[in-house]
Amino acid sequence: MSTDITDENIAKRVQDGDAEAFGVLMDRYENKLTRYARKFLAGYDDREDALQNVFIKAYEHIQGYDAKRPFSPWIYRIAHNEFVNVLRRQKREPISPFDFDTLFPHPIAPEKSDTESIRNEDEETIDACIQEIDPKYREVLILYFYEELDYKTIADILHVPISTVGVRIKRGKEKLKVLCEMHHIDL
Repeated sequence: MSTDITDENIAKRVQDGDAEAFGVLMDRYENKLTRYARKFLAGYDDREDALQNVFIKAYEHIQGYDAKRPFSPWIYRIAHNEFVNVLRRQKREPISPFDFDTLFPHPIAPEKSDTESIRNEDEETIDACIQEIDPKYREVLILYFYEELDYKTIADILHVPISTVGVRIKRGKEKLKVLCEMHHIDL
């Protein structure tokens, strides 16, 4: 299928019975939603299951999608709901206080430069700091900075006013800055 066909057109084809076209949507969104899950659900083991559930739910509910509206916020909203459900389930289960990948990072290959090693360590620390932020702030930071979505799209995903997105990004950045300063990282 041509890459110049819009997500909305592909979704319409799925609605019209072309089940195989859904694979194209999965291909287009798998990396984006994997990155979103990795950032939003860092430290949780069932990220892959959650991502699989996102695609299952999207397929099951594709008939409810309005093809006149952008597809991206629709599927991100499904992901948002699934990831929040994962967090809720995890709160009811005992959580290990240790993230072994953070405590015991993989050894850095000797051929990497010191600058690159420092940058990677800073990224890991920033990711760890993001996980300490309340999910409502963490999510907007991830959607805005990592997924590079605009305020309107984020508002559509979260079903909140655009002004709320702006406030949450501002507060999230403030909280992240304080946490990073505690870890001696300059943002």
